[in-house]
Amino acid sequence: MSSLKHPIADAVASIELVASRIETTFAQVGGQLGEGHGIFQGLNEALTDLARELSSAQIEGASGALRDIAGRLKNLADTLPAESALLDQLRGNVAEAGTLLKQLLKHVEMITTIARSARIESASLEGDREGFIAFTREAYDLGRTVQSSIEACVRDQQLLAAAVETTWGHQSEFERRYRPQLGASGGELMSAFSDLGRQRSDSVGVAELAGSSARTISEAVGRSIVSLQAGDSTRQRLEHVCEGLRRAADPEPTLVPEIVEVQPLPRLLVNLEAAQLQDAQQEFDAGIADIVRALSTILAEVATLVEKGRSLHGGREGGSASFLSRVRQTLAQASNLIAMCEDGGRSIDEALSVVENTLEKFRDAIANLSDSVVDISLIGMNAGLRAGHLGVKGRAFVVIAHEMKLTADQMTGAAIRLRPLLEEIGKVGDDLRKSRANSDQTNLTSMETAILHTLHDVEAGNDRLGGLIGRLIDEGSKFDAVMNGAREQMTSLGSSASALPTVANSLEEAGGDLGRPTFGDHDEAVLDELYARYTMERERDVHRTFLLPFGITTRQQAPAASDCDFELF
Repeated sequence: MSSLKHPIADAVASIELVASRIETTFAQVGGQLGEGHGIFQGLNEALTDLARELSSAQIEGASGALRDIAGRLKNLADTLPAESALLDQLRGNVAEAGTLLKQLLKHVEMITTIARSARIESASLEGDREGFIAFTREAYDLGRTVQSSIEACVRDQQLLAAAVETTWGHQSEFERRYRPQLGASGGELMSAFSDLGRQRSDSVGVAELAGSSARTISEAVGRSIVSLQAGDSTRQRLEHVCEGLRRAADPEPTLVPEIVEVQPLPRLLVNLEAAQLQDAQQEFDAGIADIVRALSTILAEVATLVEKGRSLHGGREGGSASFLSRVRQTLAQASNLIAMCEDGGRSIDEALSVVENTLEKFRDAIANLSDSVVDISLIGMNAGLRAGHLGVKGRAFVVIAHEMKLTADQMTGAAIRLRPLLEEIGKVGDDLRKSRANSDQTNLTSMETAILHTLHDVEAGNDRLGGLIGRLIDEGSKFDAVMNGAREQMTSLGSSASALPTVANSLEEAGGDLGRPTFGDHDEAVLDELYARYTMERERDVHRTFLLPFGITTRQQAPAASDCDFELF
């Protein structure tokens, strides 16, 4: 018997050391798993809150305002060339009108000059001299009245031309300098709108991912808990192995004198426990592998969740702040551009006001001119007819009267050319007003209000989002540390348990070849006692299978599974 005592003692010591480590490690890993699961619940809640925050009506309203502002900036950028072109057209029309007015003024001045000449000539006529003088005075007075009116129109035209020229210059310069910025700001805001849209869309996806990951992680945690509970089963099996080995080392006292040769039963027990030990180690390795896989699954799922949450709003490295800073800067630039557009718009409005007032004066002057031209023409015709009756003495007056009529006709021609030009000026002014109606001061002011409101909405939840992201990252790191620690402990425990096959081999060597031994009732009773102590069906299967070649059948009934079968893997 002494040949078995030392190998058995060494084996028991090694097995008990592993059992002790199993008990300690599984208790620690169980605690870490519980802690990690609690952290995950917090992570899941944080991610759900984040997704809800990013898909909220507040963000949706801010997103819509950004799109609206971007659209308006684009409209402003598109309108600038059209307004500049209209102002340029108005500038040319006003200049052309000035040319026609100056021509008309020359014709009117010619009428007054002809009227003075006619007055001088009428003084030399004989017969009805006073009548001719009255004709010429009336023509002269009409000419002076028209001349005064046209001179006023010329002055007004010069003021109008200066106003239009200034407005066109400002508008052209503004378009040249700021239209690209308007387009760029609109593009930036549309990009921000798209970013918010993607965030809202991604947040829905993350919420779904969080739900799916929660199920996956819960299943993995459940499997890990089951596998961890199985650690107690392994520990019990190792205890049963040690108990069997002690029975082999210290058989019950006998009246038969001690003999050197080891009896069959102790060697049978050593080989039986070696088989139990190998089977327990194989099952234990599978259990550890299950736990490590489950922990790896949990770590991968949580890492994906944390990374997704980080990407939603930039993480802690300033992505969120950078995004909001970019939006704020773009909105501030847009606000300044809108203010400058308002100033430019007011200049256009002032020019249009001058155009409207001046056109009204021009139309009145042309209408009065038409009446005066008719009167001047009639005066000239009547004076010419009367002078024709005077024969040779009235010939000079007839020529003067004819010149007066020709000049009056020229005035009519200039007025005819001026009318459609004035209509064109009016039409261009109307087109400009329509353009201004789409971007009047009220709309621009409301845009400014929308910008400020949008900025407030975008930034309102930033602190809360930053807190959620920080929590997500911090707890994700903590979870990673806890789960990695658990995985490392399980891996280390697996390395420790890898010594069990060596122990089993040493036991098999110590037990030696059993050959064809004979066992008595007492031996079978000992084996039945061991069988009755088993708490897992796996142990009973190994026991029955091992004894079958020796013709030993277990007579002990297995306990009910509900009472003692705790095998969990």
